[in-house]
Amino acid sequence: MTEPTPTSETSGTGPAVGQDEWVARHGERRLSRSGALGVVEERLRRVPWWAWLVLFLAIASLMPVVDSSGYVRRVGFDTVIYMLLALGLNVVVGWGGLLDLGYVAFFGVGSYLYAIFDSDKFGYHLPTIVAVPAITIAGAAIGLLVGLPSRRLAGDYLAIVTLFFLELFETVMTNGNAIGGHNVTGGANGILRVDPFSAFGHRIAVEHQGVFAVSYYYIALAAFLVVFVALRSLNHSRTGRAWRSLREDPLAAEVMGMPVNWLKLLSFACGAGVAALTGTIATALNASVFPLNFSPTVLIVIYAMVILGGSGSQAGVVLGAIIVNVLLQLLQNPYQARVLFYVLLVVGLVVTFRLSRRTAFVAGTTLAVGFVAHAVASAVSHAWVNGNTSGPGSVANWLSHWVIIPSHLAQWVPPVSYGLMIVAVLALTQVTGWVRLSLLGPTIYLSAFVWENVMLDNPGPTRYIVLGVLLIVLMVLRPNGLLGERRVEII
Repeated sequence: MTEPTPTSETSGTGPAVGQDEWVARHGERRLSRSGALGVVEERLRRVPWWAWLVLFLAIASLMPVVDSSGYVRRVGFDTVIYMLLALGLNVVVGWGGLLDLGYVAFFGVGSYLYAIFDSDKFGYHLPTIVAVPAITIAGAAIGLLVGLPSRRLAGDYLAIVTLFFLELFETVMTNGNAIGGHNVTGGANGILRVDPFSAFGHRIAVEHQGVFAVSYYYIALAAFLVVFVALRSLNHSRTGRAWRSLREDPLAAEVMGMPVNWLKLLSFACGAGVAALTGTIATALNASVFPLNFSPTVLIVIYAMVILGGSGSQAGVVLGAIIVNVLLQLLQNPYQARVLFYVLLVVGLVVTFRLSRRTAFVAGTTLAVGFVAHAVASAVSHAWVNGNTSGPGSVANWLSHWVIIPSHLAQWVPPVSYGLMIVAVLALTQVTGWVRLSLLGPTIYLSAFVWENVMLDNPGPTRYIVLGVLLIVLMVLRPNGLLGERRVEII
């Protein structure tokens, strides 16, 4: 008697009942690799999630030990704060599929509530163990209230309503020094002298000998651990599965009997609660709060983190928060920004063309165009190449013989060169083959000229321009983000 051929149903390795087998195995077939790389990738997939989390927290915990710089520790703290905010926004956008443009207001709600109840403003000085949980619950409740009028909205309409809530919050906080004749929020001057966290009757100092107190970094890490595990458990519950159904097709979810309106309200509340909790930690360290701390720019940065890392993936949004915040910090320093710019150019070439003759051709063309242009400019006038390229290392010295950097930049040069660079990039999208390769070298050199002469002198807007370009490139290469969930779409 012959044994029946094992199928996916009998072997126990196939999809669950009610799932299409081709859809269930589509991602597995696409991601499978052969050879040693495939073996390594398969073994990495078998590592449990909690092991990755423990490894990440262990590495993050060693950061203050490896580098005792107060600046590095503060950047680490800010990064963890952004990680928490990205996790909260991921609940609303990544799982619930709701475009919430008022998310930063909940961060502000937590910050202002902590400042009001734990400062000299009204003299309450609530214990930390009471204030933080209460403010987190209050933030979730406010999120629930904001979601009430928005529960029947979707897409652009929901975005407009939530953006209005953010603008309303900023307006009230800025003009809150005259609410009913009382100064509640301090107005544009904010609230100062906010209490730090306290434990067992002792205040946790925000500084130690004039240096950032590392204890708040570990407090933020502990909050991150609790939030990450709690949200992961929620995501793998019935509520999490219902959120994903809501995200993919709200109408189908409603037809299947899911409480769509309640699911929207719950996602708003969970995201708002995480944001309010994060606000208490940030305000306790800063010892002050101002309306400008919750501008739309902060919202854009958090959204960039979620999109870059991959909406819907907890690990992805955490990775996105780390990359974006570290990138923005590096771009503040012109010397670090210079090195980062040219490293990204080289990496981009290698990723695009790999180690091939096309890579060598583009690199050779770029170098040749630079040296020829520099030689011609130097022959015309030494002032055209006598600009300041000061900076540590050999990069600045090498650039002084390659990029044209005038000692005095005419007013018309920045807008014209910047416009030509945009035109050149757009032209590259309209040509193919060797024509594109031939134009790529001069375009890269023109970008280097703009970077050295225009963008390095304006680090503020430059940071966000680079971030925007990075997001555009990533969306072209990986529309779902670095670790975003792959979705099967029917076209």
